[in-house]
Amino acid sequence: MEEDFLFALRLQEQFDNEIETSPLSIVDESWETLDPNPDVRAMFLEFNDMFFWGKLSGVEVKWSPRMTLCAGVCSYEGRGGLCSIRLSEPLLKLRPRKDLVETLLHEMIHALLFVTQNNRDRDGHGPEFCRHMNRINEASGTKITIYHSFHDEVDVYRQHWWRCDGPCQNRKPYFGYVKRAMNRAPSALDPWWEDHRRTCGGAYLKVKEPEGYGKKGKKDSKKEGKNLESKRLASENSQNPRQR
Repeated sequence: MEEDFLFALRLQEQFDNEIETSPLSIVDESWETLDPNPDVRAMFLEFNDMFFWGKLSGVEVKWSPRMTLCAGVCSYEGRGGLCSIRLSEPLLKLRPRKDLVETLLHEMIHALLFVTQNNRDRDGHGPEFCRHMNRINEASGTKITIYHSFHDEVDVYRQHWWRCDGPCQNRKPYFGYVKRAMNRAPSALDPWWEDHRRTCGGAYLKVKEPEGYGKKGKKDSKKEGKNLESKRLASENSQNPRQR
């Protein structure tokens, strides 16, 4: 009986040691508290070795503080073929760490296809992309998907709204609305503008903007005007000092 008890203790100790030494999944929930503010460059280098055979060492990865329409993007710049991954700080800082991991891996797949096949189609998610996506998901327990735009978070930053007064205000799915993070009205600069002019022809009117946006601009203008007037008077006084 004592031998059985000692054997059971050894088995339990062996099991406990295996639990302690087994590596965590890269999307394990415990990472949310173990590493809540990960170094994306260090994470990138680790994933490069784990899933991409070290082929992405020449790719740069950075946070983007201004990108609010998508969580990540892989771009190809310059004649030398610089490949760069940008991750949206405004969107991903609102999401669990798991979403950062899966967004980064998604863009790294695009980078791999560029580096190995010169595939510059950043919106392309064909068989090769899906093959690598499924391979990594199976190996790591991730759930990388073809699309990773977080619509609720994107809408938080889309505070400038315009609506068309023409027929398209009754058409799905947008009902004439254009929502943007910046104060840039719809115009001929938009790639869809010509199609809108041909099929609708209505004018866009601004219907919403961030609270206090217009007032802030007016206050700043008044303040700037006062500062300029003060500088003008100071300049005149320095040129024409009073006699004492």
